[in-house]
Amino acid sequence: MPLFFREEWKNDTGEYEPKVGPNFVASPNLEVKVYGPSGKEILIAGAANNESNPVHPWTGMCTTPCGLTLRDKDRFVDLTGLSRIRWVTKMSGFHQVRPLLKLADGTMLVGDFADGSSADWQEREFTLSTVKWIRMDPERAVTTGSIVANPDLSKVDEVGFVDLMPGSGHGQGGWADVAKFEVYGRPVARQ
Repeated sequence: MPLFFREEWKNDTGEYEPKVGPNFVASPNLEVKVYGPSGKEILIAGAANNESNPVHPWTGMCTTPCGLTLRDKDRFVDLTGLSRIRWVTKMSGFHQVRPLLKLADGTMLVGDFADGSSADWQEREFTLSTVKWIRMDPERAVTTGSIVANPDLSKVDEVGFVDLMPGSGHGQGGWADVAKFEVYGRPVARQ
């Protein structure tokens, strides 16, 4: 399966923990979107060329569940078959991140795959064909309903992650970090 996009984030503003926005997306063809009542409180933390704390979105200041997606400006992605996501994450407390998709028809889906280790940064890859999906209310960043049987993942508009727990602020209480984020799938032209 081909690499659809890779995002490794940047912060060349000199600001300490600014709110996530378009100027922190390293890939020029990607747009960032945030979800949940406090999604706008996702911050950019870390530093360039720092393996122990790379530049990354951080959910610690989200007072509600919050999520973030990336959208290719020119293409949808087909996430059927052997499509997969590879991400580098680090958690605090009992927080975990889950894959978050926005389909071409606007449906938001959260996957049952959950990842997160509080020990250190870890890189994980998972295949989307094994994931079960449930709808998410994008305004509240909470799941709604039951498992969606056989969702059509052939035209996905946005791909990202969601932390379904509120953050606890600075310190070791609870938060999610997601650094490098890769999506492997077939490009589909927007029409």
